[in-house]
Amino acid sequence: MILKPGPLMSCLLEADPFALAEMMVAFANGDGGSIVVGKDSDGNVSTPPIYVEELEGALHQAEQMCSPVIQTGWEQFESEDGTLFVVRVVRSSELHALSDGRVVIRAGSENRPLSGDEIRLLAASKSTGEFESETVAGAKTTDFDDEVISEYIQKLSSRRHKAVSRSEVDILFEAGAITRNSIPTIAGMLLFGKESHVVLPQSGLVFVRFVGTDPRGSDGKAGYGRREEINGPLARVVENAWNVIHEEMAISAVVEGLEREEKPEYPPFAVREALVNAVCHRDYRLQGRRVEVRMFADRMEVISPGGLPGFITVDNIVDEHFSRNPRLVKGLFQWGYIEELGLGIDRMIESMVQAGHPPPEFKARPHAFTVTLYNNRSRKVMPKWQGNMNERQMRAVEFVHTNGRIANREYQQLCPDVSPETLRLDLSDMVDKGLLLKIGANKGTYYILK
Repeated sequence: MILKPGPLMSCLLEADPFALAEMMVAFANGDGGSIVVGKDSDGNVSTPPIYVEELEGALHQAEQMCSPVIQTGWEQFESEDGTLFVVRVVRSSELHALSDGRVVIRAGSENRPLSGDEIRLLAASKSTGEFESETVAGAKTTDFDDEVISEYIQKLSSRRHKAVSRSEVDILFEAGAITRNSIPTIAGMLLFGKESHVVLPQSGLVFVRFVGTDPRGSDGKAGYGRREEINGPLARVVENAWNVIHEEMAISAVVEGLEREEKPEYPPFAVREALVNAVCHRDYRLQGRRVEVRMFADRMEVISPGGLPGFITVDNIVDEHFSRNPRLVKGLFQWGYIEELGLGIDRMIESMVQAGHPPPEFKARPHAFTVTLYNNRSRKVMPKWQGNMNERQMRAVEFVHTNGRIANREYQQLCPDVSPETLRLDLSDMVDKGLLLKIGANKGTYYILK
């Protein structure tokens, strides 16, 4: 079995205290995660095998290298390759650093040290605590929707490819929906509450369809033609909001060859991703404002109350990942609304550009984050500065136009006699000049037409 490291999982071939400490700090500062010890991502297994005493000793040393100390738990598994250990690191409400002073965060499948400004932003978000884990005064599990819970358990079984044998109480506790004493949490009410908007008036979503490109009509009054308030468990909010948006989207017919294909005004993935991100990552401590979807003649705006979480900025939003509400993210992941952590923004941009629209526009303010999707269908394949492109770059653009994207490896295959560094500079030049858009990071980087 080949393991695939990512935002929530890493692999270590040996029980190295220094590597363990760095992984623990990276996961504790982010959304938590699991460290598989005894096997690497290439499938190599530790030889000789790691013993329990060796792992416990390494973990004890690693814990002392973290400031403040990070407590972990571990499990032992017997696989076809032998004995493996999985160290569980939970998300921490504190900011953690290594003994050498570095503050690291999980970025894709790697650990990245934070800059001074990023550390201050992360520290500020940690100091607020985790609102979603707080209990709801007076709430009981009878306030949960049994049908929604049943659907969640079915989705959970489907994702794990086996029936869930644990009790419903244990499942809800694991999801962060209740405490050990079965008291509903904020996350529980948002995921499963029958009337979560009664307890949390700021939950839910407001959809407004405007007639033109401005909130006000020609007579100076409100220029909207439809307004909907959508409440309920978050999975239902996303589902019902999508249905309303789909009803309002213009559908065009495109004939290719003998086939007729209907194309919606906006790519479905981009719309759903914007919706899911808004309800997942909004700051639910802010009262008096709900998630808003504003649909205009030329654009759609999805506004999420609260600034960007943690150290995330508009500049690093494509490459980095951090959840303000990890329990909500985990819940909607089980429902299938989140496919893979950290890749949604990449695919949102790609789906918009491939559909002939401009890339999404991201705007961050202290108390709101807005994603704007424009429905401009004009596309320029070659820019005016094409006369300044070298032959290699023109071949790269032609490749992207034909195949939709290009990666460094594919560019090297197009130009085998050119050094990788020269090709990297070619791609960077095209990004700087606004022709290509860089998607992803590290080995997963690729480029699409901007």
